[in-house]
Amino acid sequence: MSPRALLLFAAMAVLLLAVGQFQSWTVALTIFNLCLISAVMALGVNVQWGYAGLFNVGTMGFAAIGGLAAMLVSVPPVQAAWTAGGGGMILSALIIAATAAAVVAARRWLAPPLRGAATVALILIGFLAARHVFGPAADAIENVDAARFGFLGGLGMPIIFSWLVGGLFAAGAAWFIGKIALGLRTDYLAIATLGISEIIIAILRNEDWLTRGVKNVTGLNRPVPREVDLQQASWFLDLSARLGVDPVPFSSLFVKLCYAGLFATVLLLIVVLLERAYHSPWGRMMRALRDNPKAAAAMGKDVKWRQLQAFVLGSAIVGVAGAMLTTLDGQFTPGSYNPLRYTFLIWVMVILGGSGNNLGSVLGGFLIWFLWVQAEPAGRILMEIISSQVPKDFAFRVHFLEASAHLRLFLMGFILILALRFFPQGLLPEEQSRRRPRHVP
Repeated sequence: MSPRALLLFAAMAVLLLAVGQFQSWTVALTIFNLCLISAVMALGVNVQWGYAGLFNVGTMGFAAIGGLAAMLVSVPPVQAAWTAGGGGMILSALIIAATAAAVVAARRWLAPPLRGAATVALILIGFLAARHVFGPAADAIENVDAARFGFLGGLGMPIIFSWLVGGLFAAGAAWFIGKIALGLRTDYLAIATLGISEIIIAILRNEDWLTRGVKNVTGLNRPVPREVDLQQASWFLDLSARLGVDPVPFSSLFVKLCYAGLFATVLLLIVVLLERAYHSPWGRMMRALRDNPKAAAAMGKDVKWRQLQAFVLGSAIVGVAGAMLTTLDGQFTPGSYNPLRYTFLIWVMVILGGSGNNLGSVLGGFLIWFLWVQAEPAGRILMEIISSQVPKDFAFRVHFLEASAHLRLFLMGFILILALRFFPQGLLPEEQSRRRPRHVP
């Protein structure tokens, strides 16, 4: 790690310690945990943009897929819902699979004059058949104790397994999307990925039989102990007594420290693997494709296939982060995924930290999320100082205080402008390999 990186990370640590000292350690650890998750998401985007030059604006769609995996893995199955409509869901899935297989076979074996007509006919028949089975099954599931359930549930497994499953789900979706969208020009790729992300999130918000939609799924199990259980455990009470602290607030800090340990382990593992990939022949090839895809294609490289690899890998990392975020929240809320706002935030993390530099993405994830959280209270303090000499009931003062909550949006845009002006390569720029000049006798 370079001296500059050490200095910047030390400054970031000082900011977090200052929050703990002057606000509360609970707030500081909460911000720290979200910074860890943001750093993982930024690393996923950095693989796509910093390694391969892919402008993916559908980040929140893959994060939502990771959150869906956390819910499906951890929530116990709803037996009554499976009895009411589970068979119909399985049958509709088999019809869709059979339709897809028939379409592939028709396009492979039929001659061009019949191929298009057969494809349209098979898709139409398969859609009508699946819809005929799917509709009644979905209605039956959603009517099963809709206030508490109304969905199929999941597997009832420990939620920590969902982090890997979330990565696999996101990777599968990215492979399908990449086969369609990659090869488009950069601006068209951005529009396509944003649109697909909106489609994914719209499905999660409206398919109540799968996700409960806007009713949310709460009470997900946790990979760490609960505060109430800690407060009743003799070993924890003994530890609190030895430290001379109240066990009630200390239990909250202890839980957040446990989360921080898990998230930091995942982040460290991903950084180590990505650093090895960056300095490997694969990484050098990806940077060559990014800098000059036409020259790489002329050298015999399959550009689209290599870009698909980076797209799938980056999306898998974002899916892991999405599952981690749902684990920390303890609930799956499809309505909370806002593609335009939070995708923009992650891109600011990557740009400010340093595109192509993994440590830069981690630093950007920490710094931007810290500023995003602290901008609102800092903005309110700033507005109170500016309007301190104005009467309290004056409309100007009231408007300024109400607008302080929106200062974070202005701040993110301002930071992006400053970064592009003064740090166009980020706070930690990508390392540029320097080849020594060959000695000429």
